[in-house]
Amino acid sequence: MSNKKAQILKATETILATSGFHGLSMQKVANEAKVATGTIYRYFKDRDDLLNQLHEQILTYVAHRLEENVDESQPLKEQFTRMWKNLWYLPRQEDAPLLTRNQFESLPISHHDQLRQKKDVLFSTVHRFFNEGKQQGVFKPLPNPVLWAIGLEPSIGLTTKHLSDGLDVNDAILEDIINACWDAIILS
Repeated sequence: MSNKKAQILKATETILATSGFHGLSMQKVANEAKVATGTIYRYFKDRDDLLNQLHEQILTYVAHRLEENVDESQPLKEQFTRMWKNLWYLPRQEDAPLLTRNQFESLPISHHDQLRQKKDVLFSTVHRFFNEGKQQGVFKPLPNPVLWAIGLEPSIGLTTKHLSDGLDVNDAILEDIINACWDAIILS
């Protein structure tokens, strides 16, 4: 990715994080990125394209962070714990996206089918993990998005409560939370 394009995407993310979607204009993005407004159109067709590409960039970042140090040869519980903790520690990363989860999820996207296909590719490690667990008879026979929602997604909401609302989570409580999420997806 070119330096200018990266600057523009970062500027867009900064504006969205501080002013929200309604505070976003191409002129504001240009000012924040310290480029001419016309420069934006060299990399993006329009505002929708800019938002779509920002959305994809953030998804790519999250997918890569999620699968860090996940080893398919490890037992499923260890893989799960690693993914869960990767999500838990994600907002603490220096290069983490600035947008809150709600801001990110409310980004308008105009290419839902393409995005769903891209998500399937980006999160193939998670799909493989859930499919393997179901094949082994370890996980409940639920659709992967449901297993994600009750198994891994709580880490995202809880880390927000921990960082923003002061929810006290020490190492022992964190392990209990991970075990509770694991228990939600496994067969008894």
